[in-house]
Amino acid sequence: MNHSRLKHAAAASLMLCGLSFVATGSAWAAAAGVTLPAGVVKGPSVEGITEYRLPNGLKVLLFPDASKPTVTVNVTYLVGSRHENYGETGMAHLLEHMMFKGSPKNKSIPKEFSDRGMEFNGTTANDRTNYYEVFQASPQNLKWALDMEADRMVHSFVARKDLDSEMTVVRNEYESGENSPFGVLLKRMQSVAYDWHSYGRSTIGNRSDIENVKIENLQAFYKTYYQPDNAVLLVAGKFDPSQTLAWISKSFGAIPKPKRTLPPFWTVEPTQDGERSFVVRRKGDVQIVALGYKIPSALQADSDALSFMSEILGDTPTGRLHKQLVESGKAAQVFSFGMTGYAPGLQIIGAVVKAGQPLEPVREALTEAVEGFAKTPPTEEEMERTRRNFANGIEKSLNDPQQVGVTLSEEISLGDWRLLFEGRDKLPTVTSQQVAEAAARYLRRDNRVVGEFLPEDNPQRAEIPAAPTVAEVLKDFKGKESVLTSEVFDPSQDNINARTEIKTIGGLKVALLPKKNRGETVAVNLQLNWGNEKNLTDKSLIANVANEMLMRGTSKYTREQLADQFSKLKISGSPYSFETTGPNLDAAVRLVAHVLKDASFPQAEFEQLRQQWIVGLEYSRSEPQVLASEAIEQHFNHYPKGDIRNSMTVDEQLAAIKALKLEDVVAFHRDYYGANHGQLSIVGDFDKAAISKTIADSFDGWSSKVDYAPLVNSNVDKAPLHVNLNAPDKENGFYTARANVDINVNDADYPLLDLANYIFGGGSLKSRMMDRIRQKDGLSYGGGSGISAGELDRAGQFGMSAIAAPQNLKKLEAAVREELERALKDGFTETELAGAKSGLMQQRLQNRAKDSVVANGWTHNLYLGRTYSWSKEYEAKLQAATLAQVNAVFRKYIDPSKLSIAIAGDEAKAKAAASKP
Repeated sequence: MNHSRLKHAAAASLMLCGLSFVATGSAWAAAAGVTLPAGVVKGPSVEGITEYRLPNGLKVLLFPDASKPTVTVNVTYLVGSRHENYGETGMAHLLEHMMFKGSPKNKSIPKEFSDRGMEFNGTTANDRTNYYEVFQASPQNLKWALDMEADRMVHSFVARKDLDSEMTVVRNEYESGENSPFGVLLKRMQSVAYDWHSYGRSTIGNRSDIENVKIENLQAFYKTYYQPDNAVLLVAGKFDPSQTLAWISKSFGAIPKPKRTLPPFWTVEPTQDGERSFVVRRKGDVQIVALGYKIPSALQADSDALSFMSEILGDTPTGRLHKQLVESGKAAQVFSFGMTGYAPGLQIIGAVVKAGQPLEPVREALTEAVEGFAKTPPTEEEMERTRRNFANGIEKSLNDPQQVGVTLSEEISLGDWRLLFEGRDKLPTVTSQQVAEAAARYLRRDNRVVGEFLPEDNPQRAEIPAAPTVAEVLKDFKGKESVLTSEVFDPSQDNINARTEIKTIGGLKVALLPKKNRGETVAVNLQLNWGNEKNLTDKSLIANVANEMLMRGTSKYTREQLADQFSKLKISGSPYSFETTGPNLDAAVRLVAHVLKDASFPQAEFEQLRQQWIVGLEYSRSEPQVLASEAIEQHFNHYPKGDIRNSMTVDEQLAAIKALKLEDVVAFHRDYYGANHGQLSIVGDFDKAAISKTIADSFDGWSSKVDYAPLVNSNVDKAPLHVNLNAPDKENGFYTARANVDINVNDADYPLLDLANYIFGGGSLKSRMMDRIRQKDGLSYGGGSGISAGELDRAGQFGMSAIAAPQNLKKLEAAVREELERALKDGFTETELAGAKSGLMQQRLQNRAKDSVVANGWTHNLYLGRTYSWSKEYEAKLQAATLAQVNAVFRKYIDPSKLSIAIAGDEAKAKAAASKP
């Protein structure tokens, strides 16, 4: 959770969530024409989002946008880990899991999601819990989602039998987090920093609380907080507001207004009166030093200034700490972020250091830089860059309605969704002086969590001011009207083909699909092909490093300047796959071409990259997933050393990166890079004629000096492998299995095998495999199966993987094998096949509603010499599949006796658990 309204919005847009303006051309843009059911009251409206309130207290946010064929339904409950009591830590998160266990009217919620191809999740934070689903727009899907959410709000089972299995799943999620040095360090930081407030507890909770929570406590928690007067429902996307509000009034409105009073919370964390320190000692391969400082609530005025401070200190590559610690070689990486919300929280600032290097100088330099920040106030360049970065992040979050619920959940937890817009509008008013003064108030020795306790006659304490009310924060805020427009685009394959112009420009095959988008967004995807099996020998690592070095400097720009140029042109992504806006597209393509052609490969940046790779590889060496995956990869690896397709071990990669010379990277770029064999796709708001000239100007004549031929993979028969690997001091383990499959994507069997895999282990939370290892046995938090087929060859694969505690890995392996053998023996059912067809078809349609996915699809199609007609034909094959065909194909290709299996976990923990009676 980020520490201010500004950072809330900016960070959300970069990670999971998006928020968009409503289109003035959309079918239902105007809230004024919405018919209000009896008792429903209309509230404030800002930039296309309108609030309504039901008589039972439920707040409803409607955000109609017909430009994309999807709908998001999100329910935010104003309850999180800070509402938990003694012995109940992790209860809010555990209840989140239980909410997928069903209700009398919806006994199998994951299956219903799967059958409708819905993207879904639930997340828990300090102050709130939210649930969302994203799905193909249709009255049937929307009404089902609303009825389901209303039903599980007050009628979820929350039963003893479900708790017994789900508790172990949550515990496995806890164990997975215990594998992360950073995650463990962060939990300790919270617990050491706070004496009394519940922000000192990690959301995942205490292990013993997870294991011993009483079902009666969980049910009481559910009945107290999962009520309409403690929830906000949001519907965003393509829907009829009047009809939707009527459905909401009928489903949610039928829930009585609760008679209970929500319990008050009066604990205030006392002012810290001296520096604190702690040490975590666990097996690992990196060192981390972190500083924590108490900071105000996200509602307090200083919070916005502290967001600027965090970005100016911790950004890579423009931040002060990066320049001081990373560029000097003292640290491999730096970070800075806030953890707070409704109550005062923590600012975390730190560095990652290679194992074996001295940590004391880094801690001293880090402390001096942070606590001396106020002495050197931000420059106007730093302030402008930060304003721009925040504004760009917020703009992106305001241009995609698909994940709007998750974005607004953070603001809702602070008291009002309009805080997102209020914080954005205040961006230009934050000054360098305010940033420096806020830093001076809180980045102080006696407010620090990291050192030792020292007696002091004159302690320098930092008082945390009380937060203002939401009404005070919003008293001068005026909402704006939306002015952005977009078209209603049909994402069918026929329409995509019809709207796309295919041409050749120089050596590039180009696909151009112009369409009117909200915010004039454009997605660009570029694939450049060079080299062949022979001339790429011993070039695998060199090629990867050359690619990583592109954004670290060119003949015209330093790394910092290049990052600024990308920000100014609103480019998000890599040179090969990025998004920007129509007015910036010409300059963006020219800049990307410059980066690709004129990278300068600075020696200092090369050394930074080398150290970061070394640290990352050494960190991964003891990870169960890396150990098991490497064992499988090496077992099937039949290419000679030096072959571009050869799979290198971690040790081989370490040796190669240490021996790598910069001149080899420069030579590779000089000889191999070029655009005479490539594909480029652009989808979005742009002019075809203008961009065609830009492409020609930018890439025509830039050719690779070496011969090119596509790489073709092959499979070689291998005797089945079964290996157990020790991963000492790791709370979580990993299981993986693989078998080679002789199949090509154009084979008649492949769509059938795709459907079979979806049913067995590919269908997200709902599948045969996950029903067994998660829903029934409670062994694993996550797992599944996958099938791949060759496109230029027949080198297909079938694989399975899952996480589990070390003591449960044998049970997990047995359960997976039993389910696989049962599927092969008894076959799948007509109901399962119908659900798989529905789920796959709706997922594919939703993907085609995303410009970046369509652009990537066109690039791939151009490479293979086909159009989106192939996708249409493939879906016809999926729809035509019969149950007999699917069962027969699964039995034809999948043989448990041919599976190679690798399992990595702490052997000592497994033996200790086995010895217990």
